[in-house]
Amino acid sequence: MTEDEARAWLEPHVPRGTLDRLEHLVDLIIDEMSRQNLIAASTADHIWARHIVDSAQLVPLAPQDATRWIDLGSGAGFPGIVVALMMPGLHMTLVESRRKRIDFLQYIADSLDIADRVTVAGKRLEMLDASAQDVISARAFAPLDRLLPLAHRFSHGGTHWLLPKGRSAASELEAATGSWQGDFRIVQSLTDPEAAIIAASQVQPRAKRDRR
Repeated sequence: MTEDEARAWLEPHVPRGTLDRLEHLVDLIIDEMSRQNLIAASTADHIWARHIVDSAQLVPLAPQDATRWIDLGSGAGFPGIVVALMMPGLHMTLVESRRKRIDFLQYIADSLDIADRVTVAGKRLEMLDASAQDVISARAFAPLDRLLPLAHRFSHGGTHWLLPKGRSAASELEAATGSWQGDFRIVQSLTDPEAAIIAASQVQPRAKRDRR
């Protein structure tokens, strides 16, 4: 996906005001790149495709009545900040443990006027108090067989998991389903033909006798 294609994809999905805020987000990230390595330098010229739309494509996969979303390892705010801008009825929790990125995420939330519904949880996920979330997302956070045990305590019966992966999606899913069951599917990424999203619901650990 080119930058022009990325912007063209966004236009029918977001109102003009949201697109302006996404533009502001891009400007904030590019400016901060001189102080910390938020995204790979090789992707800076392709930020709309590689990061903005790569995040935004999760929104159509999520339940539109979701009110609580947790994003694990938010880094520069992908996908959490992009989703929060596109779903104004949502409360977003961003989990990030690196001090400079915690401060930057809070600065972004303040600058984009969404701090009232974005919480920056500045600690490791293992140290965070559990709370039921409608959606759990994680982009380059951990392999699926490690992520599910870490994050399952934030889920409830109707929680949706949206986990962007590279070419490892199928192998990660195969490795995890020996210990976990649920409605899992692999969705082709819009932005990268070699990438995919693991979408899941009703995720539960398998009883030991069911494990293969």
